[in-house]
Amino acid sequence: MPEALVEVQDLVKYFPVYQRGVLLKKKVGDVHAIDNVSFKVGRGETLGLVGESGCGKTTTGKVMLDLETGDSGKVLFEGKEVHESLKKAPRSEKLALRRSMQMVFQNPYGSLDPRMTVFDIISEPFVIHKHIPHVEWKDRVYSLLKLVGLEEYHAERYPHEFSGGQRQRISIARALATEPKFIVADEPVSSLDVSIRAQILNLLEDLQKKTGISFLYISHDLSSVRQVSQFVAVMYLGKIFEYAPVNQVFDKPLNPYTMALLSAVPIPDPVRQTKRIILPGDVPSPVNPPSGCRFHPRCPYAAEVCKTDEPPLRELGSGHLVACHFAEKFA
Repeated sequence: MPEALVEVQDLVKYFPVYQRGVLLKKKVGDVHAIDNVSFKVGRGETLGLVGESGCGKTTTGKVMLDLETGDSGKVLFEGKEVHESLKKAPRSEKLALRRSMQMVFQNPYGSLDPRMTVFDIISEPFVIHKHIPHVEWKDRVYSLLKLVGLEEYHAERYPHEFSGGQRQRISIARALATEPKFIVADEPVSSLDVSIRAQILNLLEDLQKKTGISFLYISHDLSSVRQVSQFVAVMYLGKIFEYAPVNQVFDKPLNPYTMALLSAVPIPDPVRQTKRIILPGDVPSPVNPPSGCRFHPRCPYAAEVCKTDEPPLRELGSGHLVACHFAEKFA
């Protein structure tokens, strides 16, 4: 793996749950959104972060960019702690850090201001950061539109005049306007049809080859994760269950939860038969996660030790990390 551009260390984020009374509200618990999560994203690499809805993927991306405040742990960008830098550094350094880390949001319908033209949307970072002279704004906006596969005349239109795929391209162009080194792409193709998905994924790959940008690619679509990622981290109920190079995860998973996820991926081969692993029950509440291994109530291989002892995330060779008491059995 190349030198780490972004490093997450023991990140924790809980959301308080309140019960409202007639006059007062009382805290009754916490949603365990992120619980001691650690991983790295290398320069020019894409890390795919996968898992079921509600497992903490989006919250992880937001905390990394300081859009949400973490309860504990660290996020290092080029060796500097992000949250402390944004609190204490001079304004010029804060803006430089913000320029280097951007986000493409999941919903292109809600992330673009319907009252602004595409030109205003893409040039807004120029207004805030002042890193490009005003006389160059027009050429820069046009070049970004070309980069994401749109035309110059699209700059004068409004978001409602575009399809979902075109809106997502505008979102990507806006994120690229600050010339970032790292982008959190939060399920950028989940709301698009299959043909448009392929175009956006190819666009992300081309951008990485041209500019060397690193991505945290958040998705529950494992097929797209395999296409664009070099490494994969699997989350369940706020915990990392498996982390490895993409081919190791897909060809030789060592965690039963990862195996269940992969069994649901459709294979475009009518002859090849696959056995679907159906997990019993529902995902436990993140307000009161199970003791021991959080997956044990649904795991077909769970033993007594899984109910009492939480498995550590440990390495089983070649950079393959897994949190399972019986990972050697699957190896």
